[in-house]
This record gives sequence, structure tokens and C-alpha cells, in this order.
Amino acid sequence: MAKKVVATLKSGKGKEFSKVIKMVKNPSGSYAFKEEVVHNDHIKDFLKEK
Repeated sequence: MAKKVVATLKSGKGKEFSKVIKMVKNPSGSYAFKEEVVHNDHIKDFLKEK
């Protein structure tokens, strides 16, 4: 089943999106990871926002 999902993402509209992982500092001083699937044109905007 995993091969079918990967094949689907490599063809068609799936190429236009990327999974972006950003490290964010919490008010308590620890770090957390924020994950989101973003359109390739909006990756820099996602990384700039706090």
C-alpha cells in the first residue's frame, strides 16, 4: 500500500506540495516541531512566520 501512495504523490498534483518541518521555541524555553504540508510556492512564507 505504501508504494501506491508514493507513486500517487510523484505523479500529478502531488509534486506541487512538500512536507515542511519547522522547529519552534515555546514560552517555557523548550522546542517543539511544527509540521505542515505546504504548496511549493509558499514554503518560504511558512518558514518566515513565527
